[in-house]
Amino acid sequence: MANILNSLSKIQKGDVVLSVRDIKKTFMEGGQPLHILRGGGFDLHRGEIIALVGPSGSGKSTLLQCVGLLDKPTSGSILLTGVPVQKMDDEMRTMMRRRKIGFVYQRHNLLSDFTAVENVALPMMANGVDERTAMARAMKLLRAANVAHRASHLPGEMSGGEQQRTAVARALANNPEILLADEPTGSLDPAHAASVFELLLDLARKNKMAMLFVTHDMNLASRADKKISICDGIVE
Repeated sequence: MANILNSLSKIQKGDVVLSVRDIKKTFMEGGQPLHILRGGGFDLHRGEIIALVGPSGSGKSTLLQCVGLLDKPTSGSILLTGVPVQKMDDEMRTMMRRRKIGFVYQRHNLLSDFTAVENVALPMMANGVDERTAMARAMKLLRAANVAHRASHLPGEMSGGEQQRTAVARALANNPEILLADEPTGSLDPAHAASVFELLLDLARKNKMAMLFVTHDMNLASRADKKISICDGIVE
């Protein structure tokens, strides 16, 4: 385990942080196989931003779940800086998600009983960071996301845009190598959507993070360094 984490800490800008090959995912529905992902792959380099596009139901979210270690592909390979994900046990997968991958979902998924600053601090505390240090970093991230003035507010007391900005700050809490975003602006009105997307791009580029984001909006996709698509279940 230590060797894997050490290898991830040594990657440099431009190195491949995520490599996907011949990925396949099949679900059983009514006793019949449903082939969502049917092959293909891509490389994601450090500092690179990739847009993942394709029609609804094509498997974009399924792919994101697999590369984010929230689900396992039926076959194929996923490597994090050359380390095969399929060789990781559940404990290691959980640790990798916490330390190396940040998620931004279409809905903010903030914990309703915790304030904005607490929501951002909790992932750090789950990784063993002491509360005082976690809260201090959480405030810095909220300032970077322009929602520090909402630090003591519960999610229900915030606007949709403020909630999503807080979710972006939370995704960066553990300084991830890879940022995954699944339609991160899909639940927002156009003005707030543009603002949140600019924040994502700005923070990803400033921190030299790799980012893979799902979108139906080709205008947003055009802002990425490159696009990949899923067509008939093939990632290309």
